Amino acid sequence: MDFLNVALHSDRLLPMEFNKELKVAVCHDWLVNYGGAETFVELVLQIFPQAHIYTLVYDRKKMKGHFENNRIFTSSLQKIPFATRIYTKLLKFMPKAFESFDFTGYDLVICSSSSCAKGIITPPSIPHIAYIHSPMRYAWDLYFDYKKRSGKLTRHFMEKWMHEIRMWDYISSQRIDMVVANSAYIARRIKKFWNRDARVIYCPITDNRFFPANNDEKEDYYVSFSRLVAYKRVDLAVEAFARNGKKLIVIGSGGEEKKLRDMARGHKNIVFTGRISDEEVRTYLQKAKALIFCAEEDLGLTPIECQACGTPVIAYGKGGAVETVVHGKTGIHFARQTVESLMEGVEQFEKEDAKGTFIKQAMVNQAEKFSQKHFMEEFKKAIEDSFELVKVRP
Repeated sequence: MDFLNVALHSDRLLPMEFNKELKVAVCHDWLVNYGGAETFVELVLQIFPQAHIYTLVYDRKKMKGHFENNRIFTSSLQKIPFATRIYTKLLKFMPKAFESFDFTGYDLVICSSSSCAKGIITPPSIPHIAYIHSPMRYAWDLYFDYKKRSGKLTRHFMEKWMHEIRMWDYISSQRIDMVVANSAYIARRIKKFWNRDARVIYCPITDNRFFPANNDEKEDYYVSFSRLVAYKRVDLAVEAFARNGKKLIVIGSGGEEKKLRDMARGHKNIVFTGRISDEEVRTYLQKAKALIFCAEEDLGLTPIECQACGTPVIAYGKGGAVETVVHGKTGIHFARQTVESLMEGVEQFEKEDAKGTFIKQAMVNQAEKFSQKHFMEEFKKAIEDSFELVKVRP
């Protein structure tokens, strides 16, 4: 019986006999925090529950509750003291680490990559699908931004090694059988840096995690929800709201937290929650006037999650937000990644909001375009096509 055809043309998840029939490996950059990329891995595991996971380093404590039923293989870099803390400093050694994984004996390999995971080596007869969240930002278009924000020692090694990393990144991209991008924006970057055409399949939000409140009651605050790291540009939101005096709730934690708290000192309208539960996040999103989203993201799940809660988004009008937020209907795009432009965006939003422009159901409908059901349908088709590419049937 052709399990592949039965499974991939079914309206439900792949049947158990198909899951057991194929031996599948999932390769992910690293498992040290749970975020959007890890959500993708869990979706793949819904299709292939028994898949083995390969990753650079794995922090079991921080990933508690996730991937505990799967066999996880880590690279030799896991043995380095404090590897799960300093892994970002090990870029020079990542290509060799991922190329050392042996995928002989598998029927299908699926990569989830924004760094080096997609550079694995698979036998010619085994389909290799790479789901690209982004080509390495720090190697390509954000190289100079990362360099400017780095210390002297880091800048030295970036200058010394990055040319070599770029060459490996390009060469390794050529051995992927099927390249899938999480947005049209990322597909464009893949074409520019790797000269590969990519199929676009939007990474979905978790359907049962974000939903609208039963009533339309909003409270007088805005919300920022993300990891507090430099490229998320939460600093723009903090400075803008320090100036305009409107209430801002900053949800999340990360390396920029102390800096951001220092910026907000003396401004009681800016409140930091730190890391909080999913239920608390959902409540804040449901009741907020709007989400403030300042990052140039590859796709950006947070604006979709916010719209799923029935709340509009004020987003920087570049990157994935252009695809996820409909200007003038489900939110506002501000033109430049500056404090002044964000403040203008907030003012424009409030004028439109006063007119009743932003209808809750419109936000919910937009979020539904990024549902798990749609993703599953598209990704199952990609799996089927990947077997056609290597002319192999299980």
